[in-house]
Amino acid sequence: MDTDQKYKSLKNTLRTLKKAVIAYSGGVDSTFLLKVAVDVLGAENIVCCLGISPSLAESQKQTALEMAETIGIDVRQVTVSELADSSYSANKADRCFHCKSHLFGLLRKIAGAEGIDNVVCGSNFDDLDDYRPGNRAAMALNVTAPLMQAELTKDEIRQLSKQLGLKTAEMPATPCLASRVSYGVEITEQKLKQIDLAEDYLRTLGFVEFRVRHHDNTARIEVHEKDIQKVIDSREKILTHLKSLGFKYIALDLQGFRSGSLNESLTEQEKQKNR
Repeated sequence: MDTDQKYKSLKNTLRTLKKAVIAYSGGVDSTFLLKVAVDVLGAENIVCCLGISPSLAESQKQTALEMAETIGIDVRQVTVSELADSSYSANKADRCFHCKSHLFGLLRKIAGAEGIDNVVCGSNFDDLDDYRPGNRAAMALNVTAPLMQAELTKDEIRQLSKQLGLKTAEMPATPCLASRVSYGVEITEQKLKQIDLAEDYLRTLGFVEFRVRHHDNTARIEVHEKDIQKVIDSREKILTHLKSLGFKYIALDLQGFRSGSLNESLTEQEKQKNR
């Protein structure tokens, strides 16, 4: 199918739902899904839920609320307490499974209270080929992924988002802050706050797509190759600020930015076990 056919397929799938609870994050995929769902079903038939926890960057929260307002729907902010679960905070390879299990479990309860059968999320077709333990949680809690069902890829979603006038069309990927913490390093609210403040600071210096990876007392900065010299030029300012946040060592990754780089430490056996 071409992109237009996939888009039609998505709208047909959403139309059959009648009503739905949407797991919303304000990212490229969930914002597109929300927009199409509101267009097809009407805002009155959608419960838009944003999971609130220390792993959600403050800037992402604000973007999510602004985009929902633009689309014309209220956001229900749902407090998620995944840090209270030692299976999550231990930060093993299946961390995302435990995170999504908490979120989707809460959304299932909301759906039940509202008399709604369907809970949907913004996973796309590319996510089938990536290491995504959260997909297992979705299956366990009967959370469906209409974008995935329509075989829409990230590039196609960006293309369609642009056509719909969504400013998220060109927004960098925005995974949760916990995805920056090296596997095996315990996740705490303090560490997540360190990451959030460190990345906020780099944004003030003009960086757009990057990560600050948390390796206990070390911050590893990933930027695109074209931005490496910019980090070096801002070396003293970055060192001073990130050390003020509690990091002892500040490192620049010479391989440059790559999404999901922490998964490079996992063996294929670990990835297959947690799919």
